[in-house]
Amino acid sequence: MAVVRIVVLSDTHAPRRWKECPPRVAHHLRRADLILHGGDVCTAGVLDELARYAPVHAVLGNNDGPDVAAWGAPETLELDLAGLRVGMIHDSGPAAGRTARMRRRFPDAELVVFGHSHIPLDQTGDGLRIFNPGSPTDRRRQPHGTIGVLHVEAGVLASAELVEVT
Repeated sequence: MAVVRIVVLSDTHAPRRWKECPPRVAHHLRRADLILHGGDVCTAGVLDELARYAPVHAVLGNNDGPDVAAWGAPETLELDLAGLRVGMIHDSGPAAGRTARMRRRFPDAELVVFGHSHIPLDQTGDGLRIFNPGSPTDRRRQPHGTIGVLHVEAGVLASAELVEVT
């Protein structure tokens, strides 16, 4: 069975922070089989731009408007990605109790992708892996802008990497 390469983005904050796809992000997108966006796209045009690289699934962030919802981004999403059960939400709440809370919110998920904090995170707890790619364009107090790259093989998350892009 083939490996599915998934690029994960969040908090692109266009047009203030994302004027166009940064070259180091585009490098990874060109090899993507699928793209996940964890919200705060801010303009649906970013999702259209991403869709030129690979199919996109996105959730609404607290800064997303009606155009992002009209594009097809719901508040939460549950997906089967090559056999891996994935939940998506923008704001997973406070760090304390996060894995238990996400386990309750997505009882069937093996992985939950989220954004909001702009802080990259790959954590396991309560029988669940949670993954925040950070932001490629609005790093806030983080040393680098980041994205995530996931590899799924035969229904298993074979690898998850946080990649510096700035």
